[in-house]
Amino acid sequence: MIEAAFHSRLDEIPAASWDGLRHDDHPFTAHAFLAGLERHDCLRADAGWKPHHLGLYENDQLIAAAPLYLKYNSHGEFVFDWSWAGVYAQHGLEYYPKLLTAVPYSPVTGPRLLVRKDQDSLALRRLLIETIRVETERLGLSSAHVTFVDAEFVDAGEASAFAETDWLPRFDWQFHWENRGWCDFEGFLTALNHKKRKNIRHERRLVADAGIVCEIRHGDELTDEDWSDLHRFYLGTFAERGNYPALTEEFFRHLGCAMPRQILAVLCRDARRTIAAAIFLRSANTLYGRYWGAESDIPGLHFEACYYQGIEYCLREGLQRFEPGAQGEHKLARGFLPTATRSFHWIAHPAFRKAIASALEREAEALHGYRDDLLAHSPYRIVS
Repeated sequence: MIEAAFHSRLDEIPAASWDGLRHDDHPFTAHAFLAGLERHDCLRADAGWKPHHLGLYENDQLIAAAPLYLKYNSHGEFVFDWSWAGVYAQHGLEYYPKLLTAVPYSPVTGPRLLVRKDQDSLALRRLLIETIRVETERLGLSSAHVTFVDAEFVDAGEASAFAETDWLPRFDWQFHWENRGWCDFEGFLTALNHKKRKNIRHERRLVADAGIVCEIRHGDELTDEDWSDLHRFYLGTFAERGNYPALTEEFFRHLGCAMPRQILAVLCRDARRTIAAAIFLRSANTLYGRYWGAESDIPGLHFEACYYQGIEYCLREGLQRFEPGAQGEHKLARGFLPTATRSFHWIAHPAFRKAIASALEREAEALHGYRDDLLAHSPYRIVS
């Protein structure tokens, strides 16, 4: 007999039980990452987040789970449904709260429906999404959402669990870099057309000529001062953009202790101090770019710290993929190609479900045309 339970804190589930559901070392689904957000004051009710994690149990043993949240706004999600909420409001209906299966503040692809390896993965994933739907109805909510489903699972796992259901599929494009077997950064450059290759060399030279040296350090190599600098730069970037900085310095330091070789930073220094930095996380095969900040405006430094240092790291460490974050057409010229990200949405109101489905079909047609336009300007001499 399989029983479902909902948890108001991830620490209600032992770390070993949760991590026993993970099939790889994807950092954002680790108990340490998700529970750390809660422990270190990154997820607060006044910011719209209330944990409601789902666990499926058999004989009191956790066999499947999903990171689940009651959301009272759409901030920190990166799959934008504000227009849906606006239409609800125009009709006098409440869109919030809703249920969200996601990694907070992290627009990275990855597993969302976690199932123990010795179980029937497809059946339990279907049971997870059905349980989420039933809970949405029980609570009288407008909708449920599963975002940034791992592209590697599209055909054989997570996405197939949504087949023949009334969950609505949605996709968008991010810009990802794939390692095509290059030995070093110069080998990568040779695959680019002359104009893009010349531009990248120029940008890197600007940083070097400014006397800036970039150094990569893992979590266990960062000093107390480094952690303070990293969070200060993070706060500065959010202040410049007028956004809410959710992540605390304590959370950054927690990651350095809990997953010291999976968090790393590019520290950019002049002769006296660190003037900029970029933060990354990694798995065995993928690098994830997360945050950037600087106290000096050095031409080319953003591209160096956030992209070129990351590509060099992937080539040196043998990583296959680099996801530098959401949005950004400027990434195309630097070797990052459009890659589909996928999400699934259950809308409780039948009329709204039909209207949103129609809107998503039109959106998908436009997005396919957008990708064609992007690839017409590919930086590579040959696109495989």
